[in-house]
Amino acid sequence: CKYVNVTAHDGTLYRFPCYQWLDGNTTVEVREGTAKKLADDKLEILKEQRRRELKARQEAFEWKTYSAGWPRCLNVDSIFLLDSNTQFSCVRATDFTGVLIFEGATQLLSGFLLRSTSWSSLDEMRTIFSRTEGRDIVPEYVAKHWKEDDFFGYQFLNGNNPIIIRQCMELPDKFPVTPDMVAHSLGGATNLHNEMQEGRIFIVDYEVLDDIPAGTIHGRQQYIAAPICLLHQGTDGLLRPIAIQLSQTPGPTSPIFLPSDAEWDWLLAKTWVRNADFYSHQLLTHLLRTHLFAEIFAIATLRQLPSCHPCFKLLLPHFRYTLHINTLARSVLINPGGVIDKGSGASYEGLQLIVQRGLEKVTYTSLCLPDDIEHRGVAYIPNYHYRDDGFSLWEAIESFVSGIVAFYYAEDAAVSGDTELQAWVMDIFTNGFLGRTSSGIPSSLQTVAELKKFLTMVMFTCSAQHASVNNGQYDLGAFVANAPSSMRHPPPKQKGKGSLPDFLDTVPEVDTTANILVVLTLLSSRLKDMRLLGHYPDELFTEAEPRQLIRSFKKQLEEIKDRIEERNHRAELRYNYMNPLQVENSVSI
Repeated sequence: CKYVNVTAHDGTLYRFPCYQWLDGNTTVEVREGTAKKLADDKLEILKEQRRRELKARQEAFEWKTYSAGWPRCLNVDSIFLLDSNTQFSCVRATDFTGVLIFEGATQLLSGFLLRSTSWSSLDEMRTIFSRTEGRDIVPEYVAKHWKEDDFFGYQFLNGNNPIIIRQCMELPDKFPVTPDMVAHSLGGATNLHNEMQEGRIFIVDYEVLDDIPAGTIHGRQQYIAAPICLLHQGTDGLLRPIAIQLSQTPGPTSPIFLPSDAEWDWLLAKTWVRNADFYSHQLLTHLLRTHLFAEIFAIATLRQLPSCHPCFKLLLPHFRYTLHINTLARSVLINPGGVIDKGSGASYEGLQLIVQRGLEKVTYTSLCLPDDIEHRGVAYIPNYHYRDDGFSLWEAIESFVSGIVAFYYAEDAAVSGDTELQAWVMDIFTNGFLGRTSSGIPSSLQTVAELKKFLTMVMFTCSAQHASVNNGQYDLGAFVANAPSSMRHPPPKQKGKGSLPDFLDTVPEVDTTANILVVLTLLSSRLKDMRLLGHYPDELFTEAEPRQLIRSFKKQLEEIKDRIEERNHRAELRYNYMNPLQVENSVSI
């Protein structure tokens, strides 16, 4: 049922939005479409209707703990037990399954899934994606340029994990890089101290991976490192690595690798960083900070905000299919014996620990793009398309949200006095961020400005942020040397041992590569019945003002799309992951 129209005796038309599946013999209560806060309802019968709806939702959408120290999740063990309004549509379910079966069959026919041996050469690694016609353009670029320091640096800005690089004004004691070590990389006219003072030195630290237990694949022990990488922005504006240490503990058995080292020593050190980045991206930047947080926002919204609440109407489209895809992920992707457990070097216990540690480090600042960019000191790095496109989308969402909030909340007291809204924020704080005040996540909202910022963060996380860390997974991960999911030898403890045979025996074997690639292909596929950012076919708002705000939002997104496509037209490697044509409203895949 989409909606019900009722014409009064005086000819006035009233619309009652529904947009729900009606299963079997059931009774559904729907309100006239005007959005109402609790304070706006004067009749007791309407207040009672709100209470009944929330009581039923709180019984239907219960919290559970999936793993200690993780955000809590929906208390459902199978997609078949989900409410019909949170499940994939028939079109989406068929397409999702079809893509998976097709890709699996393609790999199987090619024999990759049946080979548990090492790749015979770097060229052979390309054959796994050369058959995916039309999707091989970026992987071919990666296969051609993955050895280059320029491309290695580029990926920290515009790759799948563009949120961990930060400015380095002082080296940590655990990373004793000396000026002499990097003098050659910096050039004769400057030195390390000067470059740090000028803000041109950056650092990436995978401390979260320190002492994470590794697992086995095919009975063979895998290995995990917690590297630290120092990068320099050259006079040409490009970012390049200048020093890599493969552990958190310096010493004779943890050398600092440099670009001047032997080719395969340096390449292997960079590949260990790329492997660490695989875990950081998949488990923290992608799983935790988009999928799991989107689920928190979705469940809290269903439990605490009735359908007539303006914030419910604003946010509901941004949770489409999220509960389905996350329930599915817990069943086949991140479960014991699932794809990540089988295809990556981390044990299941290691996977749990990484996410637990990651949540402990999450801050409200890091979830709000403008604040995060400033905090990491990366406002002025050139060619940082994630930042620039992200700013554009954040501003467009913020403008839309501000208009909606201003229309329904005339003053701060309307925010602080909205008990349903306060229960919603507290539910998120308690069950999503486990009540950790040091995160800076608010447990209440007192002002109109605070509400605007929080709603903008929620919408941005579910749409633009997810797109930025999801859509490029196949592009940048199809060539296994660029993003290995496991490492089969321990990190080198001395220099001079690297070689191509050693490299091929370290990165994942053929079938592990193929298994991971099937998943990456699916996760970055464009499925039918996508709903792009700003497209709201379910007309939950019926008043003229919010409908006009939606039209203005779509116009802003169209202008952003044009600017991105104009830039991409001139680029050899296009950054298109935050193009509004590629950004869905919700975390749905």
